Amino acid sequence: MSYNTYGHRPRRTFGSRPSRAPVGKRGFSSFSDVSKFINKAVVTTEVVPAYVAEHPFKDLEINPLLKKNILTKGYETPTPIQDRAIPHILRGEDIVGIANTGTGKTAAFLIPLIDKILKNPQEKVLVVVPTRELAFQIDEELRAFAKDSGLFSVVLIGGAGMGKQIQELRHRHHFVIGTPGRIKDHIESRHLDLAGFKTVVLDEADRMLDMGFINDMRYMMAKMAPVRHTLFFSATLSPEIEKLIHAFLKTPARISVKTQDTAANIDQDVIRIKGKTKFDVLKDLLIQPEFTRTLVFARTKHGAEKLAIALKREGIKAESIHGDKNQGARLRALADFKQERVKVLVATDVAARGLDISDISHVINYDLPATYDDYVHRIGRTGRAEKKGKALTFIE
Repeated sequence: MSYNTYGHRPRRTFGSRPSRAPVGKRGFSSFSDVSKFINKAVVTTEVVPAYVAEHPFKDLEINPLLKKNILTKGYETPTPIQDRAIPHILRGEDIVGIANTGTGKTAAFLIPLIDKILKNPQEKVLVVVPTRELAFQIDEELRAFAKDSGLFSVVLIGGAGMGKQIQELRHRHHFVIGTPGRIKDHIESRHLDLAGFKTVVLDEADRMLDMGFINDMRYMMAKMAPVRHTLFFSATLSPEIEKLIHAFLKTPARISVKTQDTAANIDQDVIRIKGKTKFDVLKDLLIQPEFTRTLVFARTKHGAEKLAIALKREGIKAESIHGDKNQGARLRALADFKQERVKVLVATDVAARGLDISDISHVINYDLPATYDDYVHRIGRTGRAEKKGKALTFIE
């Protein structure tokens, strides 16, 4: 079915990010210029040289068990952020990594930090992230890299009981991975003492700043050892981020592999809603064979839940993920989506922060994003690892 069925104007291609008039700090003044959501992914005959890694995984001077686990996962050639960051981290240097989502930065810091602890089991690492989902995904990747090593991790996130987390903190652990608010809770209740942590990773620091975690971040850093190893990752580099870098890091190596706001391999387009209801248009799209694994964004928690229920009534296998769902329900929905038991996941912006799910064929902005940054984040869930992806934005 052609998208033009719904009457949107033909696609056009442009190379640079469109200008926009901000509202407040980051918002649009208007969504009337729909060209922001149109960018045809063009296949050309130009041959772009493949990135040539300087430090293949097999050549890294790291623990043999760790290297075996890396290769078992199918990792052979590092991504640019991995290739450039890992040597600096192995040398104990602070780094600032500026990279688009989906560039492999989790492995970029986990691999050298696992090696660091295997060499000195007294070391402890704190990994701070903006969302629960990202915390669990980092922990999952950590378990694969550290298989059979005897290393242990604790995940501290809101929406889960404190009791189990307190029990796990009482046992020997090497990694603490969590969200700022819950980490602070455990520090204040004296179940977590950061004085023994000499390494910290601040992942998606720009998102933590946007979500209002700046004071919690400063609180945690003040509780750590004054001489520490700090790894800082962000997709953007704003004046506020530069202030954090200056406050938290000492002469860091700066590594940037960020290319443009939206990946060139994501085909972006709009759907103009004319003559049908918005829901009917969505349903007609989702039953098409090419929509194999689709992430649909709704503006509110209630809207996401209502939309998922309506899709299920129409026989479309759908689930939702939003802040009103408890952690168990959110994890089950993610697992069902990852394992293709459902083909559609309806999400809110906050709930989808940090999601790393392979082979999402389409992202649909059922409701318009609040800001351009939110739009970039949303559509970055598809077209990962150099694969093609499609992003569609509904315009009423």
